[in-house]
Amino acid sequence: MKAQHKSSQVRSTARGAAFERQLTGERELRGIVDTVLRLAKSIGVRETEVHVEETISALTRFANNAIHQNVAEHTLNVSVRTLVDHRTARATTNRIDEDSLRAAIEASLSLAHSQPKNPQLLPMPGKQRYRGVSRFIKQTAAVTPADRARAVRGACDLAVRKGQTAAGIFSSAQTQSVAGNSRGLFAAYRDTQAVFSITMQESSAASWAKENAANVSHIDPQTLAERASDKARRATEARELAPGRYTVILEPAAVLDLVGFLFYDFAATALEDKRSCFNERMGKQVLGRNISIVDDVYHPLQIGAPYDGEGIPRQRVQLVDRGVPTNLVYSRASAKVAKKKPTGHGFPLPNEYGEAPVNLVFGGGKSSLEEMTASTERGLLVTRLWYIREVDPYEKVMTGMTRDGLFLVEKGRVTSAVRNFRFNQSILEMLRNVEMMGPAVRATGEESFEMVVPAMKIRGFHFSEVTKF
Repeated sequence: MKAQHKSSQVRSTARGAAFERQLTGERELRGIVDTVLRLAKSIGVRETEVHVEETISALTRFANNAIHQNVAEHTLNVSVRTLVDHRTARATTNRIDEDSLRAAIEASLSLAHSQPKNPQLLPMPGKQRYRGVSRFIKQTAAVTPADRARAVRGACDLAVRKGQTAAGIFSSAQTQSVAGNSRGLFAAYRDTQAVFSITMQESSAASWAKENAANVSHIDPQTLAERASDKARRATEARELAPGRYTVILEPAAVLDLVGFLFYDFAATALEDKRSCFNERMGKQVLGRNISIVDDVYHPLQIGAPYDGEGIPRQRVQLVDRGVPTNLVYSRASAKVAKKKPTGHGFPLPNEYGEAPVNLVFGGGKSSLEEMTASTERGLLVTRLWYIREVDPYEKVMTGMTRDGLFLVEKGRVTSAVRNFRFNQSILEMLRNVEMMGPAVRATGEESFEMVVPAMKIRGFHFSEVTKF
């Protein structure tokens, strides 16, 4: 169920004017959890779980070298799950008065009673211990519309000087969540995030750059604008090349948006359901020996709570060791089936997916993009990819297109822009053909969630046809 929140709790404005900028105190959020648990107990519900999510976000959007939108929003949502007689369901409200919280409990109960019994449904977990993480950066939380406007103005002024057109966003946000249940579990987490994304266009050519970080000072909008501007200039008068297999140098955003499609394949539920590309391949040499992958929420470049949807602490899991898939991630339910320990990767119940690693970290190398380029006799430098879709889930064949800067490399130098290609490429094959890697960085794209990946030089990447743009 959903309802309008009290005006004292949520304030938003189309112009991004002054609004409540501080997150609610943890004690107050815990008070909401305690209220729900008390109300549920008063009507005879023995097992109740409560999630409270709060976000303060603001966004500056620009196009045609000018800001055209500035918005801000403050939201708080309460999600209630009840468990009765091997049945469970969840209901959500954005009001925190007792009548609304009671209504959410009753809605959850009504939905639960309408479900078939699930004999495999586990009781809610008890108290847990969590490893602390510090991802709330005061500087990011304090970013103002004027701060974002100054950064955007610098990017737009650059575009004007270069005879180009700039468009993009600059956003900042602070979020927090708490989770608690009637068995004594309580967990709390908060963080900040900032995102700057820019597209520079010159004539019919364009290029793009984007960064995401917990600390806004780790993002340099002017550097991103200069990078996109330079690539847009070089992308004019693109040549058309024949489709085929090419050596490619994938920048981190391009790597991210491909390998991000692997994340669910490491879920125990996916293997159990025969929906993973690692079925019959666990423990075998599937990828190149230079490929190692972990899921690590505690990595300094990651953002995310150190607990999963049931409040189970997240563990660091080695998923691939020198090309061999070695481990999976488990929710409580899948761990019981497999007689393993849960790894803290379950989604909030009820759900049909089970679990997945969402803090992937790829091992990197020491090669710069310049060194990869210098070592390439003939190949393509790829800025990013888009419109990626899965063709063959078992071989992990993906199709999609290059975008915003595709360049020909000849005898160690970038020589010209190239018309965009469509690709049809197995990610598994791609990760067997990695010849060089850069240092792993926090990458952000448009097709996948943020993760830590390196730039990669890859041989034999398959481009199937030239696109029409």
